Amino acid sequence: MKKIIILLVVIVAAVVAFLASNRASAVSRAAWQGKAVQAVPGSVTVLAEFEMDLKSEVGGRVIQSELDAGAAFKEGAILVQIDSSDLELEIERVEGEYEAAKERIAVGSSIALDLASAQEDLAAAERLLRSGNMSESIFRKQERDVQQIRNRLELERVSNDLLLANFENTLAQMQRELGKMQVIAPFECVVSEVYARPGDLISSGAPIALLISTSRTVEARISEENFSNIRVGQDASIRLLGYANQQFNAVVSKVLPSADAETQRYTVHLDVDIGLDKLVPGLTGEVSIVTAERANTVIIPRRALIGDKVMVVNDGVVEVRSVEAGYESLNEVEILSGVEVGELVVTEELDLFRDGDRVNPIEQS
Repeated sequence: MKKIIILLVVIVAAVVAFLASNRASAVSRAAWQGKAVQAVPGSVTVLAEFEMDLKSEVGGRVIQSELDAGAAFKEGAILVQIDSSDLELEIERVEGEYEAAKERIAVGSSIALDLASAQEDLAAAERLLRSGNMSESIFRKQERDVQQIRNRLELERVSNDLLLANFENTLAQMQRELGKMQVIAPFECVVSEVYARPGDLISSGAPIALLISTSRTVEARISEENFSNIRVGQDASIRLLGYANQQFNAVVSKVLPSADAETQRYTVHLDVDIGLDKLVPGLTGEVSIVTAERANTVIIPRRALIGDKVMVVNDGVVEVRSVEAGYESLNEVEILSGVEVGELVVTEELDLFRDGDRVNPIEQS
């Protein structure tokens, strides 16, 4: 009898072990106590802050170009050099005439000599007038003659000043024109497309290249029903499809007041804690903007929630429970009732399990 009992115990143990080994594995996580956040979801797109056609203010032949698709430049870098040899020769000619005019003026004025002689004659006439040897009318005429010469000298001075000013203005304009023949980067940028190469003859205002700024705008689109609680300064987290499951911290920096006419979605700009080299224009993803918080509540992974149900693993048996959910964020959800801290909830392949299934829980931290 003892042998039979021992054999039965062994058989039962073997069956139990067999059944246990053949149970499905359920990836689970224990509910924990933490801070629940109410978060508004949205879609994210990374955009270049702006792009611009690079144009030359003057026409001419391109003799040198640093432009190449994908090349990056700092603000002020020389990108294109237009042939300036004709203008440089014209500047040289005008500079020669300017120097000659200054030398001619420095020699002195013949009118100044006439004025000096006329003033001497006037002084002699004044002595004759006092001695009674000259009539006052003749003396007054000589005074008027001296004033006329003085006026001519002043007009000559004004004319000379104007001549020199015109030379200086002409040279300044030519130098400015010469500066325009070097096309510089108006901002820190990357070249997207190139339209003109060395040897090309371009006209004034013609596009030379398409530039994209290195600064980025991370734009989030929020649905109409979730927009009312969005404020500048709120914390957020984003996940970009190009970087798998990585999450990046962000802050709402701008809230645009109008919605897109077609989609009725509002636009929000984000400052994201991520290197500019990772913010490639065109990247998309999702955002979760925190609008409210609550401390010391029961938290489970959001993926464990199916509608208002969760699957709790209790002593190896799946139990489907109804729960009351509270705040939801991108990856977590608050449970107001239905699950206690420490209870295991199934987080993966929820469609494989039913209420009452026996499973081997594989707990994730």
